Amino acid sequence: MDDERRWEAVSARDPAYDGRFVYAVRSTGVYCKPSCPARRPRRDQVRYFDAPDAAERAGFRPCRRCHPKDAGNTEAALVEAACRVLEAGGKPEDCGVSPRRLTKAFLRQLGVTPRQYADGLRLKSFKALVRKGAEVTQALYEAGYGSSSRLYERADAQLGMTPGTYRKGGRGMQIAFAIADCPLGRLLVAATQRGVCAVALADSDEELEAALASEFPEAELRRDDEQVGSWTRAVVEHLEGARPALDLPLDIRATAFQRRVWEELRRIPRGETRTYQEIARAIGRPTAARAVARACATNPVALAIPCHRVVRGDGGLGGYRWGIHRKRELLKSEAECSRES
Repeated sequence: MDDERRWEAVSARDPAYDGRFVYAVRSTGVYCKPSCPARRPRRDQVRYFDAPDAAERAGFRPCRRCHPKDAGNTEAALVEAACRVLEAGGKPEDCGVSPRRLTKAFLRQLGVTPRQYADGLRLKSFKALVRKGAEVTQALYEAGYGSSSRLYERADAQLGMTPGTYRKGGRGMQIAFAIADCPLGRLLVAATQRGVCAVALADSDEELEAALASEFPEAELRRDDEQVGSWTRAVVEHLEGARPALDLPLDIRATAFQRRVWEELRRIPRGETRTYQEIARAIGRPTAARAVARACATNPVALAIPCHRVVRGDGGLGGYRWGIHRKRELLKSEAECSRES
């Protein structure tokens, strides 16, 4: 973990980082855990340590408000330990915590239940196995599914196709796409029969086409400017400021948590921003700022879901899947258009 991420956690008073490091303030001689409610120090006065003992060896004393030595017993540490159990193949009931307490802790820290987290791990394992060539039946049992019905009932929402089609690399899927110039470089818009499934930005057509093909190498991808042209023009006009709102029919897959985050992002007015923490609070998960950031990073449809309007708590831009320079230009352009209107 770099100092930039640590400072972001301290600025947001993010309890998810309690137990992972402590920070010390040179001017006071005190060290705290990231979620300490005390007034935020100046950044140039802060030092970071992996553990309380290291801070004390450097001459700092523990904060009397947040008791950083107890950070190992926090809810964040409980969830982290439970995640390790689930990642090792265990079940929620193997975590040594009452189901009610564990569920509340997961919802506060990650925005999902323990079973949803475990289900995500199983799906990830299944996808890895079939990509290596395993048969669907073998892969689903090795991934931990008790029956094929458990996988198939989730397949449309999570894979966008049946498991058998996924194993074939999307064979039989038809995806049309168009590429055009835009103020931010080259723009790709791709769509299935259901709606737009990808909006991406890059410097070259080759980069865009390679990214589209990487997830489903056997899908039928065809360039069709006529079929996708109207949606492509709508995105370009939006970037040029001629179309304030961008309302495209979408065909995207998401977990329940991702969908809640993305819906909240679409409510951010043009010319405004929100922090990851503010989005987390808006969806009723005030300690899930990190999970919100992950949901933003996995957004497959740039601009249609405006993840570029989410910034760090300290005012920094944070990350952006299609390049931080594009995020900067987008926010600048939207702010100017908002002032003019």
